[in-house]
Amino acid sequence: MAELLSGDRESKILGIIETARAKRAKFRDAHITMSHGAGGKATSSLIEGLFVPAFASATLEALGDAGAVHLDGLELALTTDSFVVKPLRFPGGSIGELAVNGTVNDLAMAGARPLALTLSLVLEEGLPAETLRAEVEAIAAAACEAGVQIVAGDTKVVERGHADGMYICTTGLGQRDPRASLAPDRLRPGDRVLLSGSIGEHGTAIMLARGELGLDADIESDTRCLWPAVDGLLDAAGPGLRCLRDATRGGVASVLNELARASGVAIVVREAAVPVAPAVAGAAEILGIDPMYVANEGKFVAFVAPEQADAALAALRAAPGGEDAAEIGEVRTEPPAMVLVETAFGGRRVMDQLVGDPLPRIC
Repeated sequence: MAELLSGDRESKILGIIETARAKRAKFRDAHITMSHGAGGKATSSLIEGLFVPAFASATLEALGDAGAVHLDGLELALTTDSFVVKPLRFPGGSIGELAVNGTVNDLAMAGARPLALTLSLVLEEGLPAETLRAEVEAIAAAACEAGVQIVAGDTKVVERGHADGMYICTTGLGQRDPRASLAPDRLRPGDRVLLSGSIGEHGTAIMLARGELGLDADIESDTRCLWPAVDGLLDAAGPGLRCLRDATRGGVASVLNELARASGVAIVVREAAVPVAPAVAGAAEILGIDPMYVANEGKFVAFVAPEQADAALAALRAAPGGEDAAEIGEVRTEPPAMVLVETAFGGRRVMDQLVGDPLPRIC
């Protein structure tokens, strides 16, 4: 909802939205569409309305980036992911590098140091051996950079025309850092919202690589391992670090909506404070989309107690790729479970969940 809000009309609109959001998402669709994989409303209905009830567990109910596993006193984190990006190689990265970074980043968002990965490759008949070799090398290099080992794997081959060259499935195992106590229910009014850097590079780089925009811009994917940034953040903020989420499918807007709903708080974002590179902003304008909904693969949102916010922001800016890190908003009590944007013109608007799939197959 992009319309500016004011006065009694604002209260009525916010009340309607609040009532709707209080209801648990239900999955009623007759068919799966691309929107179900975009990280927005359709994805939420699929996960919360079908998967979570079917596989009921306390860990799944938390809807985190990684699940908790307790084993003989060890606090472990486990995550799984699949990668179907098209094209396989793009400015700044490739599907192999993306598979490693995306998986270890889910562990990092749970406050877990990445330890090991499993790797499953679905290869299409006719895939050039040199392409496969290049991705294997990219996987090995990214794993070395992230400090993880590939400890198991599987390979399947499907008929020509059935896999766009290659799909990759991963599982990641990490050990929870004793400094970390991260959860949406730890958010408190007054907490600051930090963003680890400029947004939208990954999704925009993919679209440029597809040649669908008719633009010639120097934009590269931001794919990287985020554990070094999280490690520094844990040192700087300690118990004042409330919650982390990496802003992948659906972008920063989807992450903020997810956490507002999970915690029951309001989140207010200052539009002018959100860092966006001019080339990304220009591409988003041509596409008619908000950069806040564009996918990232090396940026995350951190919620920090106000007294630790300055130290946390300094730690983010000292981390690789964090030079543009910024404080973009804060947590409030009203309206509950909603995200509002304070615009550059002094008004406010609701930032809703993503509808549809403007940038499919980006991870």
